[in-house]
Amino acid sequence: MKYFDAHTHTNFVAYDEDRDAVIKRSLDAGVGMNVVGTQLDTSRSAVALAEQYDGVYATIGLHPVHTAKSYHDTKELGEGGKEFTSRGEVFDAAAYEALGQNPKVIAIGECGLDYYRVDESTKDVQSKAFIEQIDLANRLNKPLMLHIRNAYEDSIEILKAHATVRGDVHFFAGDWGVAKKFLDMGFTLSFTGVLTFAHDYDEVVRNTPLDMLLSETDAPYITPVPFRGQRNEPVYVTKVVEAIAGIKGIAEPEVAAHLLRNAERIFGITA
Repeated sequence: MKYFDAHTHTNFVAYDEDRDAVIKRSLDAGVGMNVVGTQLDTSRSAVALAEQYDGVYATIGLHPVHTAKSYHDTKELGEGGKEFTSRGEVFDAAAYEALGQNPKVIAIGECGLDYYRVDESTKDVQSKAFIEQIDLANRLNKPLMLHIRNAYEDSIEILKAHATVRGDVHFFAGDWGVAKKFLDMGFTLSFTGVLTFAHDYDEVVRNTPLDMLLSETDAPYITPVPFRGQRNEPVYVTKVVEAIAGIKGIAEPEVAAHLLRNAERIFGITA
């Protein structure tokens, strides 16, 4: 393994036609991956994939937008499954805890708070599910995989009150002031292919110590240059690593090796 995609969704229906080929293409290129669940069904499918391949791991949890009525993403759930998004999911701690006993499960999430298009009445529901998942991560002594959008301050408050474990802030999209708060708490920051076509986060990447960064694709979303317009794949995480290297002015092989060591340390894996 030379690279690690810290957050990908090869369990989603976007890969139903060629999932095995996508995963093998990545593994053949030296790219390991963390397949992330967003609700119970996709968490189970993430674990099933992790069990099937060396170099593939799973994260299990309930995405904040799936705690209540939410936008239906066909890349995630397909044309079916709309009943699920109309009702949301109540976090089933016992079911997730049983799933979390699997040694290929390396984190809990993606969990957190998402205030984008949020109905104010659902904020308490999101917070409850977030705290329950933090408690699960504490019990299992596994890191958190955080999804936070437009809700950094509230999330930090909850983490300070409840978390005894640390983890990663997936697809970090805040400024340096917010980044420093997470770094000071011991959370790493991960970045996507957005670094290849926008410069909004260059300051954060530049200022963040190399041992506190991770690379991710969030595939099938956020496809990096030069593959814009195509479905994203874990193998393209190499472009994210190249972008981080360019921003920090460090040779790409050194950055790749360091980010891989970070993943080993944070997730307790052996590349």
